[in-house]
Amino acid sequence: MSRSVRTRPGGSGRALSEAYDTALLDLDGVVYAGGHAIRYAVESLAAARAGGMRLAYVTNNALRTPEAVAAHLTALGIPSAAEDVITSAQAVARLISEQVPAASRVLVIGGEGLRVALRERGLVPVESADDEPVAVVQGYGGPDLPWGRFAEACYAIARGVPWFASNTDLTIPSARGIAPGNGAAVEVVRIATGAEPQVAGKPLPPMHRETILRTGAERPLVVGDRLDTDIEGAFNGDVDSLLVLTGVTDGAQLLRAAPRFRPTYVDADLRGMLTGQPDVVAVDGGFRCGGWTAVAGPERLEVEGDGGALDGLRALCAAAWTAAGDGVCELDGGKALARLGL
Repeated sequence: MSRSVRTRPGGSGRALSEAYDTALLDLDGVVYAGGHAIRYAVESLAAARAGGMRLAYVTNNALRTPEAVAAHLTALGIPSAAEDVITSAQAVARLISEQVPAASRVLVIGGEGLRVALRERGLVPVESADDEPVAVVQGYGGPDLPWGRFAEACYAIARGVPWFASNTDLTIPSARGIAPGNGAAVEVVRIATGAEPQVAGKPLPPMHRETILRTGAERPLVVGDRLDTDIEGAFNGDVDSLLVLTGVTDGAQLLRAAPRFRPTYVDADLRGMLTGQPDVVAVDGGFRCGGWTAVAGPERLEVEGDGGALDGLRALCAAAWTAAGDGVCELDGGKALARLGL
């Protein structure tokens, strides 16, 4: 499917919570950070829900069950049920179930979230390569996952058993900093076996399909903080996206985004769901948003004007993305971002 290349953030005359029927929300960096809700998240999500928008929480973390995630959200002041949560464990379990007979044994290298998801699809989780599994599934199992679990995966894969992975995120945020994610563990097995897994999680289509099947969304909006999972996943699913700047993505990364990483909308936090989005318009060889005008010079991006910093960032995105076309903008945006305080 061919897509036009996005060269500027989009505008919306309606609040996004009215323009879209379902928000597909990433969790860490969007809704919460560690054990605490991100500023404005609780009240913004409550207002969106009260206005009729469905909220679905979409996570690549396959360790926790939907019930556990929903309980965490509820404790943070965001009332949620298990059916509001979609995990990569559910997506990979469906992927496996479509390729193996019902009631098949599946070797699990991971946590309880994978086991629950497999049982939901009528599959039988097992712990050993000697239990005659017909598939191996690997998902994040927490920091204490024994090294011997990787050996079990390797033994089964060496016998020709197909290998599946919930996701391949190399890192995962923790209370103490950035820790190795499931993708790092997948690399261990890949190096040892030379095999390649089928992967279900964001940004790949199986995760998006699982989300749409479970929510019934007709006009979904992906809301995330990561260009390489959330926004790319929206691109792969051909749906609109909102990038919030409460997580890992900063202004410099946004300006350098290749087409598949460019969000439809950009806002500071989840309050952006409750408002319209300003238009970015072409003017005199540059782009204007609010009181700011941005241009792509010979060596750097430049911005002039005043007003809200986010309007300046949106204008800069248009200048950078237009200059880059279907590539990556190599112009220096440091001074322009500094002027905006970003």
